[in-house]
Amino acid sequence: MDDPSVLAALVAEGDDLDVLVTAVHDWSIPTPAPAPGRTVAHQIAHLAWSDANALSALRTPNAFRAELGRAETEGSGYADKAAAAGAAKPRSVLLDEWRAGRAELAATLLDAPWDHAFPWYMSKVTPALMAPLRLMETWAHGQDVFDAVGVAHGPTDRLQHVASLGVLGRALSFAAVGLPEPAAPFRVELTASDGQTWVWGPEAAAQRVQGSAMDFCLCVTRRRPWPETGLTASGEDAQKWLEVARVFL
Repeated sequence: MDDPSVLAALVAEGDDLDVLVTAVHDWSIPTPAPAPGRTVAHQIAHLAWSDANALSALRTPNAFRAELGRAETEGSGYADKAAAAGAAKPRSVLLDEWRAGRAELAATLLDAPWDHAFPWYMSKVTPALMAPLRLMETWAHGQDVFDAVGVAHGPTDRLQHVASLGVLGRALSFAAVGLPEPAAPFRVELTASDGQTWVWGPEAAAQRVQGSAMDFCLCVTRRRPWPETGLTASGEDAQKWLEVARVFL
C-alpha cells in the first residue's frame, strides 16, 4: 500500500462510530434523511453489508459480478432490502458482524496491490480508491447515527480524504442531474479542524468554493443541503455544483 494513512483513517473512523453505537442500547431510533425509514440498526447493517461486498469484490471478483447483476435487476430497493435484513438481526449479532467484517476488509486492503483493479458498482475500482470510499461511507452513515442520538460529530483530519472524493466527484454531481461538467477550472479552499487550509484547483480560478471541511463533507455526502451550511460559492457554476453536489448516485 502506497498511502497507509487513508487505511488508518478508515480504521479510526469505524472505531469512533463503534464507541458511539456500543453506548446506544436502542438501535430502533430513527435516523434522519437522506434515507427515511432507516434506524441506527439499518445504518450499521448497511455498513456491514457494504464491507462484505467490498471483500467479495476484492477476493472473488467473478462471483461478485453476480451481485452486480442483482443490483441492476432490483434497482433502488436493492440496498434497502439488504439493510432491512441486517437490521432485523439481534443487536449483538449485527455488531459482531460489522466489527469482524470491517477488520477483515482493512487487513485485505492492506495486503492488496494498491493499483489492482476489481469490479464495483457502475465501474472498476482499486484499493487506492476503495479505502477512501469506505471511509467516506463510514463517516456519512456515522453522521446519520450521531444526528439521530443528538451527539456532536467532531471534525478530524480524516475529512481530507472525504473532501478529496467530493472534489473528484464534481463531474458525477453534474452528470447525475443531466448536466455537462463545466469546462472552467474550480478552486476549493476548506478550513480543517486544526485551522489549516486544504486547497484544490488553481488559485486564479473564478469558480470558487470556500468554507469549513466539515460543511463541505456534509454537503457532498448529501447530509446537509448547501443553504444549511456555511459554505460560500463564487461563480454560477460553483453555486450550481453545491446545489447538486454528491459523491455517489
